Amino acid sequence: MMAIVSSSVDFLALLTFLICLLHHCSAGYDVESVVGSGNLLSASLKLVNGTTTLGPDVKRLDLTASLETDNRLHVRITDADHTRWEVPKDIMPRSTSVSKDALFQSLGMDNATLPSSATISRVSSDLKFSIHSNPFRFTVSRHSTGDILFDTSATLVFKDRYLEVTTALPAGRASLYGLGEHTKRTFRLQPNDTFTLWNEDLERSDLLDLNLYGSHPFYMDVRSGGNAHGVLLLNSNGMDIVYGGSYITYKVIGGVLDFYFFAGPSPLAVVDQYTQFIGRPAPMPYWSFGFHQCRYGYKTVADLEEVVAGYTKAKIPLEGIWSDIDYMDGGQDFTLDPINFPANRLRPFVDRLHSNGQKYVVIIDPEIKRQATPNEDFFLKRNGTNVVGRVWPGEVYFPDFINPHAAEYWAHKISEFRRTIPVDGLWCDMNEPSNFGAWQPLNALDDPPYHINNSGTHRPLNNQTVPVSTVHYNNVSEYDAHNLFGLYEARATHAALLKDTARRPFVLSRSTFPGAGRYAAHWTGDNSARWDELANSINTMLSFGLFGIPMVGADLCGFRGNTTQELCSRWIQLGAFYPFARAHTERTTERRELYVWESTARSARKAFGTRYRLLPYIYTLMYEAHTTGAPIVRPLFFSYPQDADTYGVDKQFLLGRGVLVSPVLQPGATTVDAYFPAGRWFSLYDHSYPLTVATRTGKRVTLEAPVDSASVHLAGGNILPLQQPGLTTSAARQGEFHLLVALAENGTASGELFLDDGESTEMGGVGGNWTLVRFSCDTTTESKGIITTTVGSHVVHNSYTPSRTSVIGNVVFMGLQSPAKGFTIYVNNVEVKAARTKSLTTGAFSVSGLSLAIGKEFQIKVVMSH
Repeated sequence: MMAIVSSSVDFLALLTFLICLLHHCSAGYDVESVVGSGNLLSASLKLVNGTTTLGPDVKRLDLTASLETDNRLHVRITDADHTRWEVPKDIMPRSTSVSKDALFQSLGMDNATLPSSATISRVSSDLKFSIHSNPFRFTVSRHSTGDILFDTSATLVFKDRYLEVTTALPAGRASLYGLGEHTKRTFRLQPNDTFTLWNEDLERSDLLDLNLYGSHPFYMDVRSGGNAHGVLLLNSNGMDIVYGGSYITYKVIGGVLDFYFFAGPSPLAVVDQYTQFIGRPAPMPYWSFGFHQCRYGYKTVADLEEVVAGYTKAKIPLEGIWSDIDYMDGGQDFTLDPINFPANRLRPFVDRLHSNGQKYVVIIDPEIKRQATPNEDFFLKRNGTNVVGRVWPGEVYFPDFINPHAAEYWAHKISEFRRTIPVDGLWCDMNEPSNFGAWQPLNALDDPPYHINNSGTHRPLNNQTVPVSTVHYNNVSEYDAHNLFGLYEARATHAALLKDTARRPFVLSRSTFPGAGRYAAHWTGDNSARWDELANSINTMLSFGLFGIPMVGADLCGFRGNTTQELCSRWIQLGAFYPFARAHTERTTERRELYVWESTARSARKAFGTRYRLLPYIYTLMYEAHTTGAPIVRPLFFSYPQDADTYGVDKQFLLGRGVLVSPVLQPGATTVDAYFPAGRWFSLYDHSYPLTVATRTGKRVTLEAPVDSASVHLAGGNILPLQQPGLTTSAARQGEFHLLVALAENGTASGELFLDDGESTEMGGVGGNWTLVRFSCDTTTESKGIITTTVGSHVVHNSYTPSRTSVIGNVVFMGLQSPAKGFTIYVNNVEVKAARTKSLTTGAFSVSGLSLAIGKEFQIKVVMSH
C-alpha cells in the first residue's frame, strides 16, 4: 500500500542538521521519484549541494526496499549510473534486488507518473519502511508499537570511496550489542565509542577497543520492555561505526549501503532471522566439545606424547592434542619437520590417539613458500605479478581463495597431507591475511581519502597484511574484499575436509565475517594471561553468539605471558563452559598444562567433569544452534528480555536457556556478586541442598566462591539430560543417562535431548540417523492433599539405532513441595520399590536403578501426600 509521508521539521531534523554542521557534510539528496508495488519499493535520489571533501559526490542514487520475509526488510542504496562492489552472492547467497526499471516495467509506469514519497508494509509483518522527502531520509518502524527502529538523518553522503549515513536512537531506551570484533570491557556497547571494522592481525591485542581479526557490521538493539531487533550493513569494505548513544554513524570507504533489518521481537527470534539470512551455524562434531591442549612450542613428537601421558596420569579429560607451526618443515604448510616430526614417528602417535578415542589437529596458514609454489596461476596479484609477502616460511605467495582453482589446489594439498597424517581438524590462522611488514602505495586505493581508525592510530590499510591494491580473481580488489579473505579460506577448508573424510568437518578460523559460522568455529586470538582478559573473554564469546558463530572460546589461562595458579584455576573454571574449550600458550611462557599444579588439576577435574556430564545438553544446544541459530552461550536477557536489569550483566552468562554460570573474575575473591532473574535457582553441584535462590523480581546475591569451582545454577523449569563423566567424549557416551528435573514455581519443567553419531555430515537432516526426545513435567494437586508430579518423554524422531539401547538410569527431582508425609513412585504406571528411591533433602528426590530406553516414551509419577 502506498502512502504519502510528511517531512515536518522536528527535533530529529534539528539534530541531524547539527550533526551535518559538525561533520561538514553535504546537504544530502532529494527524492526525485518513487514507485512501489506490494512489498517492493524503488526510488530515484538526486544530489543537492554536494561537496568535494573526500572526493566528488555521486549525483544520482537508486534506492530499493523490499520485505523479503515477514521478519526481514532489505534496503539498498547504490549509484544509479555505475556498478559498484557488493559482497558476492557466491559467498553470501541472497535474492537479487529488483531494479527500478524492472519495477516500472512490471507496473506499466514511467518516471512522469510517480508520487514523491511512500511507505511499504503488510499486515503479517511488524516492519514498516517509509521514505521521507525532501531532503531524503528513511525510517524503519515497528508496526505493532510505532517504535522507530532506524531513522536516518537528511545528511546522506555517497562518494566513490566514502559513504556516510546516520541514524537516530532513543537515548536511554536502546541497549546495543554486537559490532565486532573487538576486545571490550562490557558486552553492552558504550556510547562515545568508535568501532573500526578491518580484519587485522594486531600485535598488541591486549589493548581494548581496537579492530581485531573479524568484521561483523551487525548489532542487536534491545529496547526497554524487551523488544529486540537486528541491523546488518552487508558491506565488506573497511569502516568506522560511531556510536554516540543517541545516534549511530556509519563511515564506509566503499561498496554500497546494503541494510537488512530483522524484526525479532525477542532476542532469540533476531538471531534466528539473522542466521536464516547469513547461513545457519555448521554442526560441530561431538568430539570438538571435549577439552583440547595446544602450545606453540611442542617441539617434538615426544613432547606431544609426554603431554598426553600427563593428562592421563592426572585423570583430567583430554580430547585432542594440537600442533602449532612446530610440526612444519620451515613453517611450510602441508610439510613435516623431518627431524622432530618425521612421519614414521608422528603417524604411529596419531594412530594411538585414535585408538584411545582422542584427536589430532594442526595449524595451517594461508600462504605457500615462494620456492614451493606450483605453476598454477591462482595467487594474489599486484601490478601484474604475484604478491610476494613475508610470513613464517620466508617469502610467500598468497592463494586467492576467490579463484575456484585455488580452492581445488587447497583441497588437493589437504587430502595429500591427510594420507600421511590423518588429522581430525584444521586450524586456520593468520588469515586476515597477515603479513610481516608494510607496503609502499601503488595507486589511489592504497591511500583512500578517508582513513579509518585502523589499530587505533589510523594506521595505513597496507600494514601487516597484503596491500589493498592487490587484485583477486575476476579483477576484484583487495580494497573491497579484504574482510572476506578468512571467510573464503574457511569455506575452502571446510569443503576440502568434507570431501576427503565424508564426515562432519572441524575448522577453526581466526578471521571471520558474517556467514563464517557456516564453515568454522572461532577462538578469540592471542590473548594474555591477565585477569581483565579473563573477564573480557565473556564479552567476546557472547558477541560471537550474536554473529552466528556459536562455537567460540578463548585460550584458557592466556596465550601470552606467564600465569599464576590462581588465575589459571579460575580460567579453567570459566573455560569449562566455553563452547570451544582449549588451552594454548606461547612458546616463551612457563609450561602450564592443567596437570602441572595440583590446584589447577583439582579445578580441571571438577570443572571438566561437570562439562563432560553436561555434554548431552551442550550437544543438544549445538543442534538448536544449527537449526535456529540460537547461541550455545547466551546473555541473561535472552531468557529474561523483560528484565532490564539483565541488559548490563556480562560477568555471568547462560549455557542454553537455563544454566547460569557465575565465575570468579578477580584475584583473591572468596565471594561472587551474582544476579538472579525472577524464578527458582538450584545448585548444579549440590543436589543434597539444591535451592539457592527463589525470587519474584530478580535480585543480587553474594555467593561463596570455592577455590576449585565456579558457581553454576539451574533455573527452575528446566530438565537437563546428563551422562557420567569420562576422560574422552567417546568414553563418556558409553554410560547411562541421567535426568535432572528442576521444577518452576508452578511445578512445570521441560527440556530435550538430541542424539546422533556425532560425525555425520548432516545434523538432524531429512533421512538422517538421529533421535530427538522432548521431556516435560507437570504437577497437579488433587483432593486430600495429594500432589502428583509427572515427568514424561515424547520421541519426536528416532532413527539413531543406539537410542534404542541407551537408557536413562537415574532421575533427580528438585523443587518438589515439602514436607511430605509419604510418597509413591510409579514408572510407566508400575510402582517402584522404596529401595530404589532416595529423599535427598527437603524438596529433592531421586529415583535410581531405572532402565528407560531413550528411544521409547516413558512416564514417571511422584505422588506425595501432605
